Amino acid sequence: MSRYRIQYADQAEASRKAMQPAAREQFEQSMTSKLGADPYGHGSTALKGDRDYREATVAGAFVVYYISAAVLVVTAVRIVH
Repeated sequence: MSRYRIQYADQAEASRKAMQPAAREQFEQSMTSKLGADPYGHGSTALKGDRDYREATVAGAFVVYYISAAVLVVTAVRIVH
């Protein structure tokens, strides 16, 4: 199974950096192990009828993200923790 690379848009990156270090580490590990392995699974939901625009809860944070399946990238665009 291919792994997806995780990247963060500016707004999501700012939210990620604002997390406490322990929470950020747990969040990053969960992003890699859950969304990096299967971005369409783990209780995620498609938004606005777009299969590749999704939301999920990861390590207690609400994440909105896009999936670029052709290049195996998940881009988090918003994180609410």
